[in-house]
Order: sequence, then structure tokens, then C-alpha cells
Amino acid sequence: MTAWQIFYRSFITQSGYKDVLTGLKNTMIIAVLGLAIGIVIGTLIAIVKVVPKEHNIFLKIMEKVCNGYVGLFRGTPIVVQLLVIYYVLFPSIGVRVDKLIVAIVAFGLNSGAYVSEIMRSGIMAVDRGQLEAARSLGLSYARSMWEVVLPQAIKNILPTIGNEFIALIKETSVVSFIAVVDLTRAFQTIASSNYEYIVPYLVLALCYLVIVLLFSSLVKLLERRMRKSDRNN
Repeated sequence: MTAWQIFYRSFITQSGYKDVLTGLKNTMIIAVLGLAIGIVIGTLIAIVKVVPKEHNIFLKIMEKVCNGYVGLFRGTPIVVQLLVIYYVLFPSIGVRVDKLIVAIVAFGLNSGAYVSEIMRSGIMAVDRGQLEAARSLGLSYARSMWEVVLPQAIKNILPTIGNEFIALIKETSVVSFIAVVDLTRAFQTIASSNYEYIVPYLVLALCYLVIVLLFSSLVKLLERRMRKSDRNN
């Protein structure tokens, strides 16, 4: 029996495709929700970093906390963060959480550190005259930031956020360390069931490649539409 026949038997006859579909679903859930959490955290950190802090001790302290957070999550591997959150953080506070939730939290916290820098650069790229014009019209600093600056910043960084999402999809392969059934673990199960590893891992690589190419094409399409919109304006 050839390697491909063994894989076909495991994938179709023995219903291995069900694990693959579950793994694909979990991979997308972790990536999507992780990015959503990251955008919220990253936006808040970016705002803290860019707001004026003259004579405001609280904001200065918050900026140091945010810098520490970003340094911690950008300076350690995601797999280490995942293991610490699963085996140390939640057990230390006596909370039992589903493994999938742990993975979402870990990737959300990690993504927040990277998105914060992306968002900060997007805010800094907006002409400061936009903020000053909004303030001159009587808007508060917070409202000017929320209604004028942030929408323009988000528009500027959307392609980069798309690339962050693609990176998250690839990084989700490490959730198998805490026994979450993702795409990688599904194919590992198929491979170990017959001790035939070549074909399952080749198909796994192809699956990731197709997913990444698909979302890369969507990001490029988004960039073209944004450039077209800017020209029309």
C-alpha cells in the first residue's frame, strides 16, 4: 500500500477529515477572535501612548505599564506565553477554562502588543492638522481622536492588520502544545494513526499555503480598493 493510499484510508475511510474540519474551524476561531481582542487592546495602548501627558501622573504610569506589556509579549515566544497562561496563570487564580478559550486569550494578548505599534504608527501618520481642526471646531480631545483621527488611522493600517491576521493563522499551529485540535494537530493525529508522516504533513503544508494565499489575495484586493478610493477623493 502506497503512502497516498494509507493517507486516503485514514482521511476518508477512517473519517480523519472530520478532525481536519474541526481543526480548521478552531484555527479560524482562534485567529479571528485573537485579532479582534488584539485590535481592542492595541487601540487602547496606542491611544495611551499618543495622548498628551503633561502634568498627568496617571497617564505617565499607564504609559510605562503599556510599554512593559508590549515589551513582554513582543520579547517572548508565543508558545511560551501559551504555556504560561494555560499551566500557570489560570491555575494560579483557581479558574478552569476551556483550552480553546485559553488559546484565544493567549493569541489576543500577543496580538495586542503588535497591533498597538501598528495602530500607533497609523495615528502618527494622520496629519496633526486634522486633530487641531477638530479641536478648533469645539470637539473635545477624546471626541476628536475617536471621530476624526482614529477612522483615518484605521484606514491607513487595514492592509497591515490583514497581514497580522495571516501571521496569526500560521502561528496557531502551536496550540497543539495544550492539546487544542487545530489544523496541525488534526494532521498529526492522522499521521500517527498509521505511522506515515510524509503525505499528511505535505497536505498540511498545502492547506496552510492555500489559506495564506487566499487571505493574501484579499489583502491585496483591499489595498487596491483603498488606493482607488483615495484617487477618487
